[in-house]
Amino acid sequence: MAEPIRPIQDVAAELGVDRGCVTPFGSHKVKLDPRVALGSVPSASPLVLVSAIGPTRAGEGKTTVSVGLADGLRRAGERVAVCLREPSLGPVFGAKGGGTGGGRAQVVPADDINLHFTGDLHAVTSAHNLLAALVDHDLRAGAPSGLAPERVTWPRVLDVDDRALRSVIVDAGGKAPRPTRFDITAASEVMAMLALAESLEDLRARLARTVVGFRDDGAAVRVADLEATDAMLALLREALWPNLVQTLEGTPALVHTGPFANIAHGCSSVVATQLALRHADLVVTEAGFGFDLGGEKFLHLVCPHARLWPRCVVLVATVRALTAHGGGDLACGLAHLDRQLDNVRAFGLPPLVAVNVFAGDGEDALARLERHCEGAGVPVARCTAFAEGGAGGEALAARVLEVLDQGSTPEPRALYAAGDPFHDKLRAVATTLYGAEDVALSDAARCDLDALSGAGFGDLPVCVAKTHLSFSDDPKAGGLARGFTPTVEAVRLAAGAGFLVALMGRVVTMPGLPRDPAAKHVRVDPDGTVHGLMQGN
Repeated sequence: MAEPIRPIQDVAAELGVDRGCVTPFGSHKVKLDPRVALGSVPSASPLVLVSAIGPTRAGEGKTTVSVGLADGLRRAGERVAVCLREPSLGPVFGAKGGGTGGGRAQVVPADDINLHFTGDLHAVTSAHNLLAALVDHDLRAGAPSGLAPERVTWPRVLDVDDRALRSVIVDAGGKAPRPTRFDITAASEVMAMLALAESLEDLRARLARTVVGFRDDGAAVRVADLEATDAMLALLREALWPNLVQTLEGTPALVHTGPFANIAHGCSSVVATQLALRHADLVVTEAGFGFDLGGEKFLHLVCPHARLWPRCVVLVATVRALTAHGGGDLACGLAHLDRQLDNVRAFGLPPLVAVNVFAGDGEDALARLERHCEGAGVPVARCTAFAEGGAGGEALAARVLEVLDQGSTPEPRALYAAGDPFHDKLRAVATTLYGAEDVALSDAARCDLDALSGAGFGDLPVCVAKTHLSFSDDPKAGGLARGFTPTVEAVRLAAGAGFLVALMGRVVTMPGLPRDPAAKHVRVDPDGTVHGLMQGN
C-alpha cells in the first residue's frame, strides 16, 4: 500500500531545504525560493535522463516510469528527487488526459497539478498576452517603436486546445486590422524563457531581448523597446520559483514549467534541476516524447546553457509501441528501438531500456524484447510501477545504479558546433537522429531565414518543431521511416529563449481537440472530488 501523503514540509526537509525558502500553497505543495535554496552547495550529483522510443498517440508512460524509478531508488536508500514538467490544460482536456504519471506511480496532489497547480501557466499566459496588448497599443499610438504592422511576429496564447484560434484577425481600436494567431501556452516563448532562466536577472535579460517584430528596415523591435520588461517580470517573478510536491510514496518531486517537446524544448526548468542537484544525491529528469525530440533538445539546448550533462539515458519502451511501429509485428518494430539506442549513443551516453509493462502484455513478447536488448549489450529491466508503485521500479533502479557505478559523467558531445550554419545544424540532427537523407527548406522558410540572418540571428541553435509520431515530418510514416527528406515550412525566432524554431512539415502550435475530448469525461462529485482527469480514469 502507498503511504499516506506526507506533510510537504517533511518532504522539503528530506532534501535539506531550509524552511525559510518554502512558500506553502495549501498542505501538499510549496514553492521554493531559488535565491535561498540554491545556496553555495556544489552541483555534483548524478543526473539520469528518462526519454523514450517514439510514442503512440496515447503515450508510453514516460512520466510513470520516471516516478517509479525515483521511488525505486528511494527504496534502495538513495536521497533522490525527480524533476518533471507541469501538465498543460490542452492535453488534460484533449487527447492525453493528465500528465502526473499513472496508477501507483503518480505525483500528488494529481488533480491540483493537472489543473491550476500554483498558477505558473496562468502567469505565463498573462505575461505573454500583456506583451501582445502592448504591441497593439504601440501600433495604435503610431508605432513610436518603429514596429511595422505587417511585420509583427508576437502572437497570443491560451492554455486550451482551440483550433479556431490558429488564425485570427485583430483590430486595434479602429486601426487597420491585421492577421495573427494563438499558440498554446506551452508553445509560448515566455514558457521557454521561464524554463531556461537561472535567476530573476537572467529572466529579465531574456524578456528584454525578446523580439516582437521588425521595422521596415529589417531591424528588430524588442520588449525593451516597448518598455514592457518589468511589467512582464512582475507577473512571472514567483512563477520562476520551482514547485515541490511528492510522489504517492513520498519521494520529493519538483514539477516546474511545461514546454512541449514537439513544438518547444520539452523539459522541466533549469532552476528546478539545478536546485534538485544541489539537494539530492541523485536526480531523475525526463524529456518529452521520443529521444529524437525531447532528448535531443535537452542535450543541445538545455545542457550547454545550464552546464549539465546526464550520466545515462533510460529509454522507455513498450511492447505496444514497438508492435505499432512494426506494422503489427514486434520483431520488425525492434528496429525502431535499435535506432533510438543509436541516437543515445550518438551523444556519447550509455543507454538502458525500461520496459514499461502494460496489463495486456504477453510474457512471450516481453521476454523477446528483453532478449533483444541483452543481445545488443544494453541493460534492460521491466518496470511495473503503474501496478506496484516503487516496488515495481526497484529492478530498474538497481540497473541504473549499476550503470552509475561503472563510471563518471561522460564528456558532453553535440551533433553540431555552435557556429555551424542553420542548415548544417538541421541536417546533422535530421540525418543522424531521424534517418533522413537531407533537409529541404520551403521558399517561405528561406525567406524567414534570410530575414533573420540579416537581422543577426542566423547563428542561434535550432529547436525542431515536428510530429512526435514519426521520425519523418509525416505523422503517418511511423517509427521506421528512412531515406526521406523533411521540409521546413517556416522558421520562427525565439531570441529570448536563444534559439530558432524550425517548423518541419505540417506542425501546429495550437492543437485541436480530438473527436472524443477528455473534457467530456470529467465529473465532479458534490464534495468537490474530480474524476476523469487521468487517462482511463
